[in-house]
Amino acid sequence: MLCQRLGLFSEALVAIDGSKFKVVNNRDRNFTSAKLQRRMEEITASINRHLTALDTADRREPERKQLTTTRLQENIGALKAQMRELEDIQLKLQQTPDQQVSQTDPDARSMKTRGTGIVGYNVQTAVDAKHHLIVAHEVTNIGSDRDQLHVMSRHPTLSLLFETHGFDSIT
Repeated sequence: MLCQRLGLFSEALVAIDGSKFKVVNNRDRNFTSAKLQRRMEEITASINRHLTALDTADRREPERKQLTTTRLQENIGALKAQMRELEDIQLKLQQTPDQQVSQTDPDARSMKTRGTGIVGYNVQTAVDAKHHLIVAHEVTNIGSDRDQLHVMSRHPTLSLLFETHGFDSIT
């Protein structure tokens, strides 16, 4: 509370707001059950297209057939490996309480923003109104700010600041 001793928090007036911060975790490495299901359907459809192409290749000339067949079989093998990875993610997804898995940063969550959304954290900050210094902050992976105002208003640092200035609570 150095700032308080220096008189930089001269009033018990603070502004509280939340900001979403993007993490290094790529959106492609963050999975929800809907996204996982969509990706599995895409891979299944792709495998089916490759199998159809294999049937077509069987009717071609032997030299061309061998090249096409080998390439298609390699692609099918790669798609099946991706499907196994997604099945492993599906098991992890079922074990998480919020039905979301981020592979690069396990604590990060997909959050709606004004645009398409981000994978990141929601940072709640309380700022002194006079000098614009950060009084308190909380980092959460809950995407909505709706319930965060109450949490921040009860922050121990804010409570101490209000007591120092003779206020019982946030008003």
